[in-house]
Amino acid sequence: MNIPDNDMLHSFYASYSERVERVKEVMKRPLTYAEKVLYAHLYDAVELKPYRRGVDYVNFRPDRVAMQDATAQMALLQFMNAGKEQVAVPASVHCDHLIMAELGAGHDLSKARSSNREVYDFLKSVSRKYHIGFWGPGAGIIHQVVLENYAFPGGMMVGTDSHTPNAGGMGMVAVGVGGADAVDVLTGQPWELKMPRLIGVRLTGKLSGWASPKDVILHILGLLTVKGGTNAILEYFGEGAKSVSTTGKATICNMGAELGATCSLFPYDDNTDEYLCKTGREEIAAMARRNARHLSADAVVYADPEKYYDEVLEVDLSKIEPHLNGPFTPDAATPISQMKAKGPANDYPMKVEVGLIGSCTNSSYQDMSRAASVVQQAIEKNIPVKAELIVNPGSEQIRYTAERDSILSDFEKVGATVMANACGPCIGQWNRHTDDNQRKNAIVTSFNRNFRRRADGNPNTYAFIGSPELTVALAIAGRLDFNPATDGLLDRDGNTVFLDEPSGLTFPPKGFAVGDKGFIAPAEGQQDIEVAIDPSSERLQKLEPFEAWNGKALEDMPVLIKVQGKCTTDHISMAGPWLKYRGHLQNISDNLLMGAVNTFNGETDYVKDQLDATYKKVSTVAKDYKAHGIGSVVVAEENYGEGSSREHAAMEPRYLNVKVVLAKSFARIHETNLKKQGMLALTFADKADYDKVQEDDKVSVLGLEHFAPNEQFVITLRHADGTVDRFKANHTYNELQIEWFKAGSALNYSKNNR
Repeated sequence: MNIPDNDMLHSFYASYSERVERVKEVMKRPLTYAEKVLYAHLYDAVELKPYRRGVDYVNFRPDRVAMQDATAQMALLQFMNAGKEQVAVPASVHCDHLIMAELGAGHDLSKARSSNREVYDFLKSVSRKYHIGFWGPGAGIIHQVVLENYAFPGGMMVGTDSHTPNAGGMGMVAVGVGGADAVDVLTGQPWELKMPRLIGVRLTGKLSGWASPKDVILHILGLLTVKGGTNAILEYFGEGAKSVSTTGKATICNMGAELGATCSLFPYDDNTDEYLCKTGREEIAAMARRNARHLSADAVVYADPEKYYDEVLEVDLSKIEPHLNGPFTPDAATPISQMKAKGPANDYPMKVEVGLIGSCTNSSYQDMSRAASVVQQAIEKNIPVKAELIVNPGSEQIRYTAERDSILSDFEKVGATVMANACGPCIGQWNRHTDDNQRKNAIVTSFNRNFRRRADGNPNTYAFIGSPELTVALAIAGRLDFNPATDGLLDRDGNTVFLDEPSGLTFPPKGFAVGDKGFIAPAEGQQDIEVAIDPSSERLQKLEPFEAWNGKALEDMPVLIKVQGKCTTDHISMAGPWLKYRGHLQNISDNLLMGAVNTFNGETDYVKDQLDATYKKVSTVAKDYKAHGIGSVVVAEENYGEGSSREHAAMEPRYLNVKVVLAKSFARIHETNLKKQGMLALTFADKADYDKVQEDDKVSVLGLEHFAPNEQFVITLRHADGTVDRFKANHTYNELQIEWFKAGSALNYSKNNR
C-alpha cells in the first residue's frame, strides 16, 4: 500500500465505529451493513438524517477512485478542466482494456505498448501530474488488482467501470460511475447518489460438486433479470455466505452489475481477514478486526431481515447447480442439466468452438486452480480437448504465482493460449482467427457479459457464461449440452471416462509472489509536468465545454432513431476497435448508436435524414442536423443504457446535438451520465405512448421553462400528415441536476460555482 492510502485507512478506521454509532442514535433502529457504510460516508455529518430509499438523493464522500484506461481518458480530460493541482482522494489508473488478445501475452503486450503508446504516455503523465497511482499495461485487470491492493472492509469507492462492485466481496460499497461522477470525487466535491433500496440475500447451505460462486449469481440473474437490481444494493448474509471465499464473493458482487444493481456487498468475516493477510495487508486486517462489530449488519437485522430490507431472497447453496447463461443476455439462465433439451429447442449451435477463461469476474488464484484441476484430468485421463482454450490471468501477481505453481503450464499442455493480464475478449479486444466472422457458432466464457457482437464482433456468435471450471469442461467435451456431473467422455483409446469434481486451492501454498507488479506510485511535487496532447492526434482531444442551455424551448426536433428492443451501451457506443478513440470525442462519435435496431426498418445504423429524406448512418444524420443547428431526439424501450458505465454513450449524443432521450426506462448509470452531460433523460408516463412515435415526427418538449423536480413535461408529436399527438413524460431530476442541465453539464456547473 502506498503512503496516502495508509494515511486514509488509519483515519477511516479510527473514526468508523464512532460514526456508525452516531448513525444508530439518529436512526433509532438496528442497521443493515449497507446502511452503516453509506451513512458513515455522508459528505457532511450535519446532513445525517433518515433518507428514503429509492427516493432521496444523498451526497457522499467516497474514500478512493479507480479508473481503467478506456474510461480514464475521458475522466481525466474532464478533470484537467477542473483547475485542481492534484486529486482529493487516493486514485489509480489501470491499463487493462486496450490490449488486443491474439497470439499470446508476449506478442500481444508488445504490440499494445507500441500501438497504444500515445494513450499510455498520456495516462502516465496525467497520473504523475495529479498524484494518481499508475498500473501499466500487463499489470492486470482493474478489479482483480483493486481487490488485491486497495479494497478494504467498510470503505466506499467509485470506479469508472460498471464492474467496480467486485470490491463488494471485500465488504466495500463500490459503485460503477461515469467519468463526470468520478471527477466530482477527484475534486473533493460531493458525489450524489439516490439512496439505494436494499435487497437482502440470505445464503444457506454450502456449494458442492461442480457448483461455484459464479453459479450463485447466474442463478440470481435468472430470478431477478437485468433490471431486478436497479437502484438497489444487494446485501448478502447468512451461514452460507461464510462458506464462500473472498474472491468467490467478489465474483458474485461483480456480476451484480448485470442485475442493474448499484452495488453488492458481503459482511466482513474470517475469509476477509485471511485474504487481507495473504495479500500482505495484515495491518488493515488488524484495523478491520477492531471494527468488526460494524462491518456487518446488526444481529437483529439478520434475525428478522424482512423488517429491514425492501426485499429478501433465499438461496440454498446446496441446491445450486452449474449454469450456462445466454446467449446474448446474461440473465438467460439455464442449469447445465437442462441444456440437452433447451439447446436444440432454441436452435443453439451445440458445438463449442472456444472456451475463454479470465475477466475481472473470474481470474483469481482459486479460479485458475479449480479450472486447472479439470485440465489436469484431461491430461491424466488421456481425453482430447475439442475446443480452443484461451486464458487471461487477472493480474501479474496471479500470473506469476500461477506460473510458479505450474498451473499455466497445465493449460499450455492441452494447447491453451495464455494471453496478457488484461480484459481481452471480454471487452471485445479479441482478434479472433476464424474462417467466417459472420458464421453461427458457440463459445463459452467465464466472463460477465455476452451481448451480441461483444466478444468477437460476430453477430452470430452465441456466447454463454459459466464458471471457469465448467468452461474448461465444455471446451474438453466440445459441446454445450455436456453435463460433467453425469456425462462421460471418450478418451483417445475409445474408452468412456468421467471427469471428477473440480478441486482447487483458495490460496497458493507458497504464498503469492510477483517480480514486477507494473505499478508506479503517486509522485509528489509533479505539478510542472506538461500533459501534451497533439492537436492532430486521432486518439486524444482536449475537451471543449458543452454549451449551456439557451433558455429556449425544445421544439420541432426530428427523431434521430426510434430504437427497437434491447439497447445497451455496447449498442450506443461500441467497444472493440472503437476503444482506441475513447480519448477523442469527435472521432468516437462516429459510432453513435450504430448497433441499435431502427424500429422503422429493422436495420442497424441506417436511419432517415429528415432534411433530405435519405437513409444514412446514425452519426451522419446527427451531424447533418447539428450542422443545421437542429437538435434531435432518441426514442428507446426498457432499460436503455444497460451494461458498461462508459459515459461516451452519453457524451456522443450530447456532442452531436441530441437534446432528449425519451425511453420506457433507463439503466441507473446511463441515466446519471446523461444528466451529468446536460441532456434530458425522460421516460414515458404511459409506456404505450412509445408506439405513437413515427419516423417523420417533429418532437417538442413543453414546460421546460418550468423545469422542476417531480413536474411532468408534455411531449407533442407533430406527424407528417399534420396531426398531433400529446402525452406526458416523467423525469427524475432534482434541483441540483436541473442546474446541471441549465449550465450545460455538471462540470460546467461546478466550475461556475467554485
